[in-house]
Amino acid sequence: MTTPRHWIGVVSRDHVMIGVAGGFAMLNHGKLAPLRRLHPGGTLIYYSPGTACPEGQTLKAFTAIGSVRDTPPCQAQMGHGQTGYRQDIDWMPATETPILSLTERLEFTSGNRGMMARRGLFEISQADFQTIRSAMTGD
Repeated sequence: MTTPRHWIGVVSRDHVMIGVAGGFAMLNHGKLAPLRRLHPGGTLIYYSPGTACPEGQTLKAFTAIGSVRDTPPCQAQMGHGQTGYRQDIDWMPATETPILSLTERLEFTSGNRGMMARRGLFEISQADFQTIRSAMTGD
């Protein structure tokens, strides 16, 4: 069995909430490639720089956390006649958590976290995952 991998996806909070309500994740405006990096048993944490895209208020918070289900990504309607790819996720009950409350304890923020967030999806360490999970879920 492989060690679970932990990922942060960068998505506005309004889009995160649609996915949480539907039990799925979408990344990079519905692209398939980033979803292929996720594997069953791994985790996805959403970081939301803002409340909405493209125009919203600045947020800079972790907004959802969940486990990747053992299902392949699938294509679905996104609205306005567009389609995109989704991955089923088992979302955990969690509290929105500002990144500033955790930056001193996270490895990935020791450099320039703005550069990491521009990727849309990036892998984090087990230690960072545990820190964020604990803050969001109280575990």
